[in-house]
Amino acid sequence: MSTTAVAGPPGDRRLPSVDSAPIHPIPPEELARFARLSCELATLTALRRTRSADRMGLSAIDHKVFDLVALSDPPLTAGRIAELTGLTTGAVTGVLDRLEQADLVRRARHPHDRRKVLVLSRSPSSTAPLQALLAAFSPTERAVIQRYLALQLEQLRVETAVNPV
Repeated sequence: MSTTAVAGPPGDRRLPSVDSAPIHPIPPEELARFARLSCELATLTALRRTRSADRMGLSAIDHKVFDLVALSDPPLTAGRIAELTGLTTGAVTGVLDRLEQADLVRRARHPHDRRKVLVLSRSPSSTAPLQALLAAFSPTERAVIQRYLALQLEQLRVETAVNPV
């Protein structure tokens, strides 16, 4: 599901695909449950990322950059990584040095513009845990989960002004 935000006045945070959807009332207790679950999910995801990075001898930022590289198609340039993360190009160079030393990425010259350096993943991410989790849901339920996640990502992209990789 691909979604894009429509440009509006500065500071406009509306999400067209959400704002044009039918409105279904949400009881306060249900909203509170979703808020608590979302907060817990974000916290545990951050803790898992930190622990995973620690095990690899990397910082959480190093790990996040690795995720960006692994998810990107086509490959990202170091400059694009700087744009996406808000890091300086110098800081990105240090992150890429550490990721290269850990044998997680490699750098390659852009085939058409030798001034650019592409960052390529050496390590495919494992989808086995996700597959096991999703197998507990029917195709119809997975479609609802996918729609929810796509809308949540859309909202996060608008709030952080980050375009998808």
